[in-house]
Amino acid sequence: MSHAVQVGADQLPSMGSKLLRNKRFALLTNPTGIDSKFRSTIDLCHQIDGAELTALFACEHGLRNEKQAGIYFEDELDPVYGIPVYSLYGTNRKPTAAMLQNIDAVVYDIQDLGIRFYTYLTTLVYMMQSCAEHKVELIVLDRPNPLGGCRIEGGLLEEGFFSMVGAWKMPVLSGMTIGEFARLVNSQLEQPCELQVVPLIGWNRSMEYPDTGLPWVMPSPNMPTIDTVRVYAANCLYEGTNVSEGRGTTKPFEMIGAPWMQHQRVCDAMNDMQLPGVWFQPVTFTPSFKKHTGLLCNGVMTYVTDKVQFRSAETGLRLLHQIQSMHPGEFDWYRGNEEGLPFIDILTGSDQVRTTLHETGAVERIIAGWRKDCEAWKQLRKPYLLYEEPEDAVHG
Repeated sequence: MSHAVQVGADQLPSMGSKLLRNKRFALLTNPTGIDSKFRSTIDLCHQIDGAELTALFACEHGLRNEKQAGIYFEDELDPVYGIPVYSLYGTNRKPTAAMLQNIDAVVYDIQDLGIRFYTYLTTLVYMMQSCAEHKVELIVLDRPNPLGGCRIEGGLLEEGFFSMVGAWKMPVLSGMTIGEFARLVNSQLEQPCELQVVPLIGWNRSMEYPDTGLPWVMPSPNMPTIDTVRVYAANCLYEGTNVSEGRGTTKPFEMIGAPWMQHQRVCDAMNDMQLPGVWFQPVTFTPSFKKHTGLLCNGVMTYVTDKVQFRSAETGLRLLHQIQSMHPGEFDWYRGNEEGLPFIDILTGSDQVRTTLHETGAVERIIAGWRKDCEAWKQLRKPYLLYEEPEDAVHG
């Protein structure tokens, strides 16, 4: 089986002994941790000569992707290898001293989205901080950014709005691989960890995931396809509202809605804008769980018609504005979360959207600020890139 791109995990059989010789190590992974031949990183790590896999770490959704979003879980024993599986989405979000005791290195192998509010980035940051504190080496097996390595969108996360869905001052779309992001974070940590990144082979920044030839494994239960990833930055915002983000359907994030929504009117207004690379179609659906369970919802389906021209974060803001302005008596923000902030604030990285979106001209002001943030991030990330950026790269 031949693929255009080799991920970091593909290099474990040849490099594993060199990287981990005479070390006791742990692995942070989920079902996306496979090589291009569908072999599990857990199995590959167990087979490394001269090293011992002693523990596993699991992030949100669990080691086997068996848990829905926001479901906490605790430590367990792996039924296959009989080693502990430490939960990083339960009582502890950050690895403890006890978890890292007698461990020389941690290997990280998870397919991320390169999107700030997808919690795997936060788990990586927390792991880096713990590894630095406890003098444990961190080895990141790099994987492609599913949206390519040039797409940067959304505003920078502001101080006071850090949470599990945003642990670093970054835009919504990073335009980086997970290995590159780790390099940037490590350079800015007050106490950096000992970091190694096993790079991709054959990947370039213009590649979206389908271009890699690699199998798409759902990184979480509601991220079934690359089409979902493309609209996630736009429609995840509805998690902070009383509008369904499509959970409990076969098209989460691709369609959103509520029983009270005037969906034809919303779609007409959005299509009249002639936004690049997107079309909006009225739909109806009945969620089987989460918001509006069992209720018929009038909704909007987001179709990406040109993946290059489509601006996910900006399009999402414009759609959110239309829904809010057309339904002043029905639309509402969710009031709080475990950080004590409105959830929309920690998703967008500030309170600007929630407090000003209703004002005349707010959408254009917010987007102008986001674009300045993106330009600053583009320059900040440059020294940490592992793969060359094309001169004609278009950033959000």
